[in-house]
Amino acid sequence: MIEKYMRAPYREGARGPIAFDCWGLCRDIRHEVFGLPWLPSLGSVGKDKIRENTKAYRDLRKAMEECAPEPGAIAAVLRGEALLHVGTVLMIEGRLKVIDTNPGGASLWTTGDFEAAHPRVVYYRDRRILPQQAQ
Repeated sequence: MIEKYMRAPYREGARGPIAFDCWGLCRDIRHEVFGLPWLPSLGSVGKDKIRENTKAYRDLRKAMEECAPEPGAIAAVLRGEALLHVGTVLMIEGRLKVIDTNPGGASLWTTGDFEAAHPRVVYYRDRRILPQQAQ
């Protein structure tokens, strides 16, 4: 199934199913591959919209928790408190990898290579509610 994402062209603001930007790819993979609920479309975010990206990131992370890299986690690329980019963690052939997309198309990285290529990477998963917390 990942081949569909690797072949999909990058298009600013695209949310799929034919083309994606980094947020669109992240949303689609989390929902289609991992069965997680859809995250908001966030139409105002984009490659060169750091202020809008950061505002959306601050709002969304309230429903998320930091984690170690794990399948389905969002790999958030930060410079200081500013959100620059996102990818999604996958398990491929027994190894954790990050898929992301940019104007050149989709890329698949080891988590170490993704971290080395970016200023700072923080991983997030959906906040897990323990049964006793839900009451």
